[in-house]
Amino acid sequence: MRFFTPIYLLGLLLIPILGFFFWWAIARRKKLLARFGEIPLIMKVSQGISFRRLGSKAVLVLIAVVFLALASARPQLGTHREMVKRQGLDIIIGVDVSASMASLDVQPGPISRLEKAKQQVRSIIDPQWLKGDRVGIMAFAGVAFVQCPLTLDYAAARMFLDAVDFDLIPVPGTNLTDAINKSIEAYNREEKKHKILILLTDGENHEDDVLDAARKAREEGIKIYAIGIGNPAGEPIPIYNQRGEKVGFKKDDSGQVVISRLDEKTLTQIAMITGGKYYRASPSDLELTKIYDNISSLEKKELEGRLVLRYDDRYQWPLAVALVFIIWEGVLPERLRFKRRGDNSR
Repeated sequence: MRFFTPIYLLGLLLIPILGFFFWWAIARRKKLLARFGEIPLIMKVSQGISFRRLGSKAVLVLIAVVFLALASARPQLGTHREMVKRQGLDIIIGVDVSASMASLDVQPGPISRLEKAKQQVRSIIDPQWLKGDRVGIMAFAGVAFVQCPLTLDYAAARMFLDAVDFDLIPVPGTNLTDAINKSIEAYNREEKKHKILILLTDGENHEDDVLDAARKAREEGIKIYAIGIGNPAGEPIPIYNQRGEKVGFKKDDSGQVVISRLDEKTLTQIAMITGGKYYRASPSDLELTKIYDNISSLEKKELEGRLVLRYDDRYQWPLAVALVFIIWEGVLPERLRFKRRGDNSR
């Protein structure tokens, strides 16, 4: 015997409280009657009053409360094996860790583009969001690297996310083409659906064949959802020393400060080619809800099936007993019924 929700057993603590209340109520009723004379005399004059019946009804209520508490705690006795099938999608999340993601143009804050991206990934890697989907994490800059392969272990995926930073990939630049190609390799190539790629980037691609990579992804059954992080008007890229102090801004070979701009046009084209959508990151993260609404309607595949041990609920037994006592208390009258002398009516 075990209880699935044992906290409801605390309801048994109501028994002494209710018991005291019923005792007090009956005693108060006796005290009020005593104002009119001696209790035994009043009992003879007012035939039908039965404090014993009142006590019996109180006991029935207390017994019903005991069994209701037991039923609420869901007693379980016995087990059986059940096949559980899990369905979901394969979702890879690509995070841009290039130098331009250090730009501080994300509100509220301001915070860096990379920090905003990681905040959104943390929101995605949640059982309430994924609901059985496999998730993987990919970091990309000048090249792409699958940081966490597709997994159902969301806690492990979050640990890999914590390690995502600017120094993770030493090759500079932003190579969206390699990011898409690496995601293709991370999926099961034999399947041509159930695949989602979410890219969090400012879209500053330094390669020319990114649209060809998107078409290849479409042929592999991958839908790409892009989240643009940054400001289309542009923002300088800060440079930090080893102590994390900002020492200036990145400059080009001619000494001009480099301005990093959100490239929404490229990200929109990539998403449209694959049947996905593009959204700009917002302070409210509303775009995550829109992406979730889109992918939740997609056909899901069976990811795994396994036998699990299930306990058999037996709450019906104490619940039935409680109902019996409740009905009993309801039909039990408070007063005794006496047949009048000389009344021969049937």
